[in-house]
Amino acid sequence: MHIAFAASECVPFAKTGGLADVVGTLPREMVKLGHEVTVYLPLYARVRPLLEGKSREAVRSITIPFRFYNRFVAIVDGGRRDGVQFYFVDCPELFDRPELYGPAGGEYTDNAERFALFCRAVVEAVKLVGVPEVFHVHDWQAALIPVYLRTTYAGDAMLRGAATVLTIHNAAYQGRFPPGTTEELLFPWSLFTMDKLEQYDRFNFLKGGIVYSDLLTTVSRKYAEEIQTAEFGEQMDGILRVRAADLRGILNGVDYARWNPAADPNLAAHYSPEHLEGKRACRADLLHAFGLEAVADSVPVIGIVSRFATQKGIDLIARIAEELVERDVVVTALGSGEPIYENFLRSWAFRHPGSVAVRIGYDDALAHKIEAGADMFLMPSRYEPSGLNQLYSLKYGTVPVVRATGGLDDTIDEWDEEKGTGTGFKFHGYDAKDLLAAIGRAIDAFADKQAWKRLMRNGMAQNYSWEGPAREYAEVYEEAARRRA
Repeated sequence: MHIAFAASECVPFAKTGGLADVVGTLPREMVKLGHEVTVYLPLYARVRPLLEGKSREAVRSITIPFRFYNRFVAIVDGGRRDGVQFYFVDCPELFDRPELYGPAGGEYTDNAERFALFCRAVVEAVKLVGVPEVFHVHDWQAALIPVYLRTTYAGDAMLRGAATVLTIHNAAYQGRFPPGTTEELLFPWSLFTMDKLEQYDRFNFLKGGIVYSDLLTTVSRKYAEEIQTAEFGEQMDGILRVRAADLRGILNGVDYARWNPAADPNLAAHYSPEHLEGKRACRADLLHAFGLEAVADSVPVIGIVSRFATQKGIDLIARIAEELVERDVVVTALGSGEPIYENFLRSWAFRHPGSVAVRIGYDDALAHKIEAGADMFLMPSRYEPSGLNQLYSLKYGTVPVVRATGGLDDTIDEWDEEKGTGTGFKFHGYDAKDLLAAIGRAIDAFADKQAWKRLMRNGMAQNYSWEGPAREYAEVYEEAARRRA
């Protein structure tokens, strides 16, 4: 089967979140299963240096019409990587910019045009370089592909048999634009209705994808249930309940070639479930990296690698910050995000220089060091569609403390000291006291070194590779193709 992925991010080319990891890994797994896979991405400014001398124009010019003008795009052949064919939509005036979606804390005002052009360019490109049996589109930035296929291109015999699968990585990001976007993108006003693309008087890219895709997926079983509720559905719960029979929850996998403490090149020492000695050296290396030297073995090190935002539960951490440091712990945090939380973390570290250390920004090597060197990993998310860091933590023997939501609830089992079962600690209510209680249980368990080693090994024994999810996606593709046939 030929599958075409369309997305706004993909490692190693462009990344702001977990979407890039999925699009960078899942296509490779589908190739291993015998499928033909192409990936379409925008040609951002940051991507150009990665393609220099390694690309050619596959299609010199495609005309993309808008209400009062046309734009012209090229399709750049990025070659094959691990059997996956990459193509890039080249429109310098729209994509040759410093950021993917907008300046820090904002969005580019023409994002509707940018990603509508991307979607339509992909539809046009496949007619020239190969029509897939299934389009797998990701998030709002690619969600107009199913809309175009079933409306503007409904009479195109080449495309009529192509099925569509939409993956919702985070329902909070929907691509909402003014009503006039309908005309600007040359859609008829008959599509701007509550059963199609209109949502609270906004033109909604994601809703269009939900309505017109053959099948829908999201990134964990629990999140598939949650987004059908008012609490987590981001005002899209109604249409998702209508399409509940077509919605699948498939947990994201981990690329263990990059995340494995037995071979990770970023670590001071390697270790495995059978030989845990190297984790001690990794802990010392992490503390040194953050300028925290004299920390007793009895003091647990808590790691955080996160976007600093309300969604990630940083507001809960702020409410328990002073009580937490009184428990004799060390906190190492890496990330960036909303200024209010960046400022809180800087202030917290300033007030407790021996117990809290914070690095604002992102450093991939340091993220690996935190996963390996911390004793516990904190993820108190308000919601978490899938989550990857808790899976990395399991592999690295770093015990997760998480809120029971989305993929966190699916992947972490509460530690039972009597039975010796479980992989971490969970709390259910979005409440600071519940978070502090869960951390307290983890601290108490840490005092029993033998039990803690059992807990670490329980986590390290878990397998969240992409093999299982890839087979589930293959079944989804086959079902979508059967429906379209």
